[in-house]
Amino acid sequence: MKLAIGLMVMAQFALAQGPSPVARPCDPSPAARPNVARRAPAAVVPAAPEDIAEMAKLPALPAWFPGAGDGDYPFGPYYPPAPQQTTRAGVPEGKVVEFVMDSAESKFYPGVNQPFQRQVCVYVPAQYNPGTAAPFIVSADAYGMHYSLPTILDNMIADHRLPVMVAVMIQNGGAERSMEYDTVSDKYADYVEAEVLPRAEKEAKVKLTKDPEGRMTFGGSSGGAVSFTMAWFKPGLYHRVLTYSGTYVDLQHGPDAPHGAWEYLEHFIPDSPAKPLRIWMEVAQNDIGANTASSNRRNWVVANQRMAAVMKAKGYHYQFVYAKNAGHVDAMVINQTLPQALEFLWKGYPIQK
Repeated sequence: MKLAIGLMVMAQFALAQGPSPVARPCDPSPAARPNVARRAPAAVVPAAPEDIAEMAKLPALPAWFPGAGDGDYPFGPYYPPAPQQTTRAGVPEGKVVEFVMDSAESKFYPGVNQPFQRQVCVYVPAQYNPGTAAPFIVSADAYGMHYSLPTILDNMIADHRLPVMVAVMIQNGGAERSMEYDTVSDKYADYVEAEVLPRAEKEAKVKLTKDPEGRMTFGGSSGGAVSFTMAWFKPGLYHRVLTYSGTYVDLQHGPDAPHGAWEYLEHFIPDSPAKPLRIWMEVAQNDIGANTASSNRRNWVVANQRMAAVMKAKGYHYQFVYAKNAGHVDAMVINQTLPQALEFLWKGYPIQK
């Protein structure tokens, strides 16, 4: 039994953590599933009765609904695509500007073994007024391009449900993805601020706001972890965070984070004053490690559930959605929930009518 669970976790972990192709075009094809395991737990222990009891509370919570406020919600098990993903006649269409960054020119990520290239895609809405400072989204793994984010923004900006905003979608560092995303520090946020955003402004001919209220991070799996990490370590830069199947588990650890991103739920959030963050987060019923003990610190469901609990205790504005009958960074879940998640996160931000 333990061997079977261990093999299952290793297989799921392999899907979640390896490198994606680098410098691939910013096309709207489904996000590639990384397929090389960085490492797996030395020993896998089945979920303890208390872990099972903890997770069993999630399906019984009040269901997620349009306009829901702060709190924990189950959703599913069926996920029809959101209508905002479909191009509508008469809606102004933004443009996507693409460019490539060479790691050999980076002071932060020059390449551990050799230089590599990183694709960046910048969505600019048709309503953008050149020279004005625009609110924006930064996404890991160029996430937005895989889930129709430009079309969603076209529709929701036109409907005055979101502000006129830019999206900067950044590919990962390939074989260095886990090092970039799972490391619990301010390094990736500093890299984006110093190297990616200035280049995005130049290439797309936009000006990006410095106001943290107008800046959001977005990602899934380890890309979700780094999205939260950026805002946690740099709340003066980012106040809004969106994560799917966030990897708040023990992967990359060091002296300041001996249990990796598990430290957020274990120590960082409960032991720190609340920060001015607004968070939307999701985890799936069949996410990685769902049948394993929390003592391994590799159970994605428990990790996200406890993240939500400590944020609630600290008074954060957050939504935590538990996706029934779904898996790790499940495309059907993202395609259904992304517009409503964006609307929750940008609540309170001025929208031009």
